[in-house]
Amino acid sequence: MPPKASKDLSYRDVLDSIKRREFSAVYLLMGEEPYYIDLIIEALERSVVSEENKAFDQLVFYGADADLDVVAARAQQYPVMGDRQLVLLKEAQTCPGAKSQLDRLAPYVAHPNNNGVFVLAFKGDNLSATSALMKTAAKSEGVTIFKSPKIRDYQLSAPIKEYCRSRNVAIEEPALQILIEYIGNSLQKLFREIDKLIVGAGEGRQRITAAMVEENIGISKEFNNFELTKAVSQKDYPKTLRILDYFRKNPKNNPSIMTTAALQKFFSQIVISHFTADKTDRGLMEALQLKTPYALKEIREGLRMYTPRQSLAAISALRDFDCKSKGIGSLQNEYDLQRELIFKIFTVS
Repeated sequence: MPPKASKDLSYRDVLDSIKRREFSAVYLLMGEEPYYIDLIIEALERSVVSEENKAFDQLVFYGADADLDVVAARAQQYPVMGDRQLVLLKEAQTCPGAKSQLDRLAPYVAHPNNNGVFVLAFKGDNLSATSALMKTAAKSEGVTIFKSPKIRDYQLSAPIKEYCRSRNVAIEEPALQILIEYIGNSLQKLFREIDKLIVGAGEGRQRITAAMVEENIGISKEFNNFELTKAVSQKDYPKTLRILDYFRKNPKNNPSIMTTAALQKFFSQIVISHFTADKTDRGLMEALQLKTPYALKEIREGLRMYTPRQSLAAISALRDFDCKSKGIGSLQNEYDLQRELIFKIFTVS
């Protein structure tokens, strides 16, 4: 039996049913995260129609230039060569007046062709539950509704690790953190970068390291804002100055505005942490909206090294630095001002 219509189906539920060849007559795929929608479509394209019959029994329409009446008529036809046909309406959100015009497919969804599989992919949003199409789908047998919400930053760790396991590699926590910070929360982009790392590392590599990620995205392993905040969190004055000297020699890759933003974020997190009642890992991650537990290491170190008063003084010093670096009240070079800033942060009582 094909899966029943449900808004609570996970992508694994849908993929498992496809793997078992328990196909629905209709798939309505929608949501802000396109990766899982594409994953389901690829699984259907591999499974519904055999390779030798694709020219006869598989048809793809694209929303921008699709005539929905033709789409529905084609979906009603019987397969030519095999026992089942596949009709896909991709990028349905690009149909002119999509959210209202797609209701024209409601009659088909009410009485779908059981000798075929019809797929509608609507990316970027969900179709309205009050639309004729969705109301009909909710009542119809043999319809799978899958909603793919945008993955929030703090939820990214699990799908990244899962994807790495599927590629038979592990990923270190620092590497994961850097990927998220630099790439953002687009799963497609993140997984594309991971694929590049795996291919670049060569056969036999079983772990993605921070060094691999940093080299791949073009930042220095030893001298970057991640290492700077780590050194500051530990009050490692000599290392902090070495990093600032590197920044001075490579100003194009290390603008002071980015350094200031990194330090401002760090000390703001320390202040919030000091005044957060629940200082468990879970409590701090929720309060700080952290993306991975790895970042807590520096926060814990910062809580130990800086009192609330020292943290607030650091934020004040950063604001003063920002003004001076823009020529307000000082004519010093911005990298000289950075050294002065770090001295103030490390010596405030």
